[in-house]
Amino acid sequence: MSTQIDKMSVNAIRVLAADAVQKANSGHPGLPLGCAAIGYELWGRHMKHNPANPKWPDRDRFILSGGHGSTLLYSLLHLFGYGLTKEDLMNFRQDGSLTPGHPEYGHTIGVEATTGPLGAGMGMAVGMAAAEAHLASIFNKEGYPVVDHYTYVLGGDGCMMEGISSEAMSLAGTMGLGKLIVIYDSNSISIEGSTDIAFTENVQKRFEAFGFQTITVEDGNDTDAIGKAIEEAKADTTRPSLITVKTQIGFGCPAKQGKASAHGEPLGAENIEALKDNLGWPSKEPFFVPDDVYANYSGLAKAGADKEAEWNALFADYCAKFPEMKTLWDEYHDEDRAAKVLDTEDFWAHGDAAEATRSVSGKVLNKAKAVLPNLVGGAADLAPSTKTYMNGAGDFSKADYSGCNFHFGVRELAMAAIGNGLMLHGGLRAFVSTFFVFSDYTKPMARLSALMKLPLTYVFTHDSIGVGEDGPTHEPIEQLAMFRAMPGFAVYRPCDATETAAAWYYALTNKDTPTALVLSRQNLPQMAGSSRDALKGGYVIDDSTKAVPDVILMASGSEVSLAVDAKKVLADEGMDVRVVSMPSMDIFERQSDEYKESVLPKACRKRVAVEALSDFGWGKYVGLDGAYVTMHGFGASAPASKLFDKFGFTVDNVVKAVKSL
Repeated sequence: MSTQIDKMSVNAIRVLAADAVQKANSGHPGLPLGCAAIGYELWGRHMKHNPANPKWPDRDRFILSGGHGSTLLYSLLHLFGYGLTKEDLMNFRQDGSLTPGHPEYGHTIGVEATTGPLGAGMGMAVGMAAAEAHLASIFNKEGYPVVDHYTYVLGGDGCMMEGISSEAMSLAGTMGLGKLIVIYDSNSISIEGSTDIAFTENVQKRFEAFGFQTITVEDGNDTDAIGKAIEEAKADTTRPSLITVKTQIGFGCPAKQGKASAHGEPLGAENIEALKDNLGWPSKEPFFVPDDVYANYSGLAKAGADKEAEWNALFADYCAKFPEMKTLWDEYHDEDRAAKVLDTEDFWAHGDAAEATRSVSGKVLNKAKAVLPNLVGGAADLAPSTKTYMNGAGDFSKADYSGCNFHFGVRELAMAAIGNGLMLHGGLRAFVSTFFVFSDYTKPMARLSALMKLPLTYVFTHDSIGVGEDGPTHEPIEQLAMFRAMPGFAVYRPCDATETAAAWYYALTNKDTPTALVLSRQNLPQMAGSSRDALKGGYVIDDSTKAVPDVILMASGSEVSLAVDAKKVLADEGMDVRVVSMPSMDIFERQSDEYKESVLPKACRKRVAVEALSDFGWGKYVGLDGAYVTMHGFGASAPASKLFDKFGFTVDNVVKAVKSL
């Protein structure tokens, strides 16, 4: 039953959120005011968490998908004692503060995911819930549920409108993720006004169709009803749950409550006063919270600490009784393990026959899986083509959560978000996969991978006009430039088996960078000069005789062999040519100036870039005096060999480009 201290504790969230937005003169007070009771009830009475140890492995996860309402989360983190101070709240949205405009993972303690793009949190929550289900199936023993926690995600009408929520929740229902609980802040208001202007669907019926249990709370301020709904959601172990909570945006502010103007602008000084009067708040002082409210939150936090203490005792008994599982647990959670076990001759070994890098990748992936039990992932209904199926590792499904192969269906955007969630949860190393041209569908979530510094691996195959007969709709042109342009994102386009192994090695051993492996459909020859120097991003694969060559040919992927063949013709004509393989511009740029100069000496200004994609991004290496053999439009529908001739990817055309300098 809700007491006076409960009401004061709920209103403390509202007051802190409103004051933070007002002081910053920027932000979104509407969601925090409307959802304060949800936050208090969930965090205070149902969610398993310990502010003294925000990384406790068996904590419940909470994701604020409506990240614009960040002051809700920041107020909760402050009140529960996660180390976020009142001064941090006062610095909301200021440079260098721990309270940026939208929550940022790795920047603010207690933030489980970077959110802001609406619906993104929905997809990542599905990944976290899937990770919990998978790890529980691996580690739990009878009487020892060492992995046993829920994933909660709070989102509003905007999250429900975004297509990613349908993609992700459709899959969550199919997977039967019973420990996923979606809380829908249903206030029927968007920036432009009533949601009726663009959104009249029955969200509950949609989620029922996905396979969810659906529950409705009619009053968003009724903490008892909210609590009952959460327990009802937990009771259904076979289906994920949607709790629709009818709220009022900007609740408590008489002039703004229920109006679109409450969404994304400060309430104003007069309205802040009216809010505090309306709520019966005991002080007009900004950021004031009574001591008894802090004491209440402290008591609730102590209950969470007790929960962890119980788990620690259980886990200690578990490790003593099942020492082999303790060893496995440590392997799953050792971030340095990949480098220890992948740096072997077998990992780098390959045959001499020409082979598509997508096929080589599949073999390397299976070698990695043999020594990395926590490697999981899959494709957007394309595993036979992207070669991303791990043999003997089982399929993750409602019937068997221990499987490591995920079938994401034709849901590229949700797949990338779920991949982020798998990584955010902890204990797993994940990859996702689709055709490179469809990487456009993954871009928003790939950007979040980079922002969060998550080493999620993206396997993109069918990397150029080499796709052939499927035509321009399936032939990527500008996508490589798009990913190369993204900060904190490594892109590898390998030319052969050695470079493909290097790409996978980097992807699985680095700790803070997502990696895209951009792989060929067609067979590529094994290059005599390829080496583990591919780990430096760019290197000399076929050298000149002079320290400063007459010409430098630069290429990636399938065009490296073309550059080497062109060098032979040019050598016969008396030109001293160096061929540089550039599988990853991103990694090359991280090398020392001395190394970069040794590969691309400034004294050689005659340079040609050869790549069957857009030339965008090559300019910094080609310079004003260089030339390009690249794509300048979309592809066509024809056999790949015909297309390479048609668009000028021939020895003769490369030689012609060199001679034009």
